[in-house]
Amino acid sequence: MAAHQMLWVWAVLVSAVAGWLDWRSRRIPNWLTLSGLGVGLTASGVALGWQGAQAGLAGTGLALGLLLPLVWLRALGAGDWKLMGALGAALGPAQILRVLLASIFIAGIMAVAQITWQRRWLAALRNLLELIQGFFIFGLKANPRITLDNAAMPSVPFGVAVAGATILCSWSAMV
Repeated sequence: MAAHQMLWVWAVLVSAVAGWLDWRSRRIPNWLTLSGLGVGLTASGVALGWQGAQAGLAGTGLALGLLLPLVWLRALGAGDWKLMGALGAALGPAQILRVLLASIFIAGIMAVAQITWQRRWLAALRNLLELIQGFFIFGLKANPRITLDNAAMPSVPFGVAVAGATILCSWSAMV
């Protein structure tokens, strides 16, 4: 098995476990994300040498940096954020960007299905506009009414979307 395939297998394994746990409990535990980060960085370095270690650090940094504003706004959970960092350690910057974009697309489909099922289109559009406004205002102040802290707000288990995206991207990367 080629080095990049081994790294994809690790990413699929970590994301599948995270997706299952997120589906069941709406939590992605630190034991999974931190061990995923450590093994991902180590595997990248061992499999691809110094360039692999650098790519793993760059992938982690890219994922964490891009998603940090969403964590500050409480629009994304810290477990989801750390999961993307762990996957970036194994996949590097180019592949984690593909997985991130696919994850956002899949999460969007999941959200549209949930909003349609619950008939919450007007409320969802208002909340989306508030999140976009908060994202572009320096200071990134979260609105407590529309954050993950509000148990009454519907949410999509992003770990499930990440698992699906990782599996889809791994298929295209290994062909």
